Amino acid sequence: MNPDSRPQGKLLAAQRGRFGLRGGSQALALAPFDMSEVLVIGHRNPDTDAICSAIGYAEFKRRTGLPGAVAARCGETNDRIDFVLRSFGLPAPRFVADVSPKVRDVMQPHVFSVAPPATVAEALGLMDAHNLRVLPVLDEDRRCHGLLSLFKLSQFLFPATHRLIDSRRMLSSVQGVATTLGGELLVAHEAAVEEDLILMIGAMGLESFAERLANYPHERLLVVVGDRWDIQNLAIREHVRVLLVTGGLQVEAKTVEAARRNRVSVISSPHDTATTAALCRASLAVRHVLDEQFLTFREDTPLAQARATALTASYQAFPVVDDDGRTVGVLSKSDFLKKVDRRLILVDHNELSQAVQGAELVEILEIIDHHRIGSLTTPQPILFRNEPVGSTSTIVADCFFRHGVELPPPIAGLLLAGLVSDTLNLTSPTTTPHDAEVLKRLEQVAGVNAREFTDKLFASGSLLTSKSAPQAVATDCKEYVEDGIAFSVAQIEEVGFDQFWRRKDELLQALEAYRGQHAYRFAALLVTDVVRASSLLMVAGENALVGRIDFPELQPGVFELRDVVSRKKQLLPYLTHLLRQAVGREA
Repeated sequence: MNPDSRPQGKLLAAQRGRFGLRGGSQALALAPFDMSEVLVIGHRNPDTDAICSAIGYAEFKRRTGLPGAVAARCGETNDRIDFVLRSFGLPAPRFVADVSPKVRDVMQPHVFSVAPPATVAEALGLMDAHNLRVLPVLDEDRRCHGLLSLFKLSQFLFPATHRLIDSRRMLSSVQGVATTLGGELLVAHEAAVEEDLILMIGAMGLESFAERLANYPHERLLVVVGDRWDIQNLAIREHVRVLLVTGGLQVEAKTVEAARRNRVSVISSPHDTATTAALCRASLAVRHVLDEQFLTFREDTPLAQARATALTASYQAFPVVDDDGRTVGVLSKSDFLKKVDRRLILVDHNELSQAVQGAELVEILEIIDHHRIGSLTTPQPILFRNEPVGSTSTIVADCFFRHGVELPPPIAGLLLAGLVSDTLNLTSPTTTPHDAEVLKRLEQVAGVNAREFTDKLFASGSLLTSKSAPQAVATDCKEYVEDGIAFSVAQIEEVGFDQFWRRKDELLQALEAYRGQHAYRFAALLVTDVVRASSLLMVAGENALVGRIDFPELQPGVFELRDVVSRKKQLLPYLTHLLRQAVGREA
């Protein structure tokens, strides 16, 4: 048998490790992070083009050598998006609200732990086997009662000289001592009761032993002795609590019988006296030596926040808990050095203000977009494909065609839906000849008539009918920053304006509340009639800017924008021009 596999071997091995007598650094075990996934994700409050291009581009990347590409979204779908997905039998992209590194990304998910009744010897054995410096003490519900540190255990096992008398005391049960020693319990009297025992070594003459015996309460004494029959018999006659015979020596039957009559428990230890005495103290239950003061983190805590807290704390390790307070991992300070290789591909936007939360903290591999170029910067060169076409779905479809990659009919149908949605079936001023060319090829691959599908698409759902006013003004809303000033522009595509006029007042109220909630200079809502190719503009904001709008004002805060259907190509340049005028006047 390997001596280090026995309780005393593990204890001694852990002691050797404490003093640097064995190789290897001591640390909490680490688990590898899965680096294979790349999220292909659109902007917040995604529209049909963002969802369709994310699914389409993820498919393209998988077919061209990136098997970990996964379509994702950072906002809810709407009725029209759901209609498109149902039409082509495809699921919605995975919902991901935040990609910033979290504690769960670097923590050790496999938690080595002991229960509160476990002995110090058990804990040291586990710490030695897995090279740990800190061990959580968890109950059956995985709630943490405290932490065991190798430093504190070494203080307990190797007390300073001024604490030497305390080293005789041991809080344990007869059964706990026998288990720790790997010994045989020959006489068991109330063996499961935890008691405050006093350790005494019977390594002296009988007379000296008798004198010492008189100095201690016999009912608390645990006497460790070898084959000294005189010492054994005297201890039994004086009714000590436990007689512990070392060396694996046989205890005479008459001695066992006398112990039973005097209600003295007897343990036979297989070890020598010195080893037995050392192991006895390690039979203490860990609940008596744990650190009850500790710091926990939630598994979804942002890593940067946890790092700032942990680096100023004196603790070596931190239990990680879930929403119910159950321990699901352990975090050490060295874990903060681990790199979280989460990677993104952005589609249908290129501004961090519109990106999924935490995008600035992870690696962005590519950007596929058809909007204006914002202020996003990256630490290294990336693939940035930005084209002045009507939709991102046009660019994604072109990737398949240009590289000769097979385009599955359901994906072709999805990209067709994104294209006709963003270009209003090629009627938007953002439409280019390239959009029309790509749409024709998508019709052929998908077997779908674009005009007929467009009619069904825009008839499939009305935001102004199905959503509350706060939801309607936020569903397809994008944030912009111009010269340090933030504002938002939302767009709703409808068939006719009847629903808008019915709900005008509550929409204006919701828009004003949305502006205040995000501290925008102004918030705009463009409601577009896809049949008439015309729009209404609602603006909540400062009079200095709203008063500069020179479109016909039909009612306070509502303007008529004939022949305006594009947020990015028609409305956004106009609004940024007004904003510069207003800011220039303030200056």
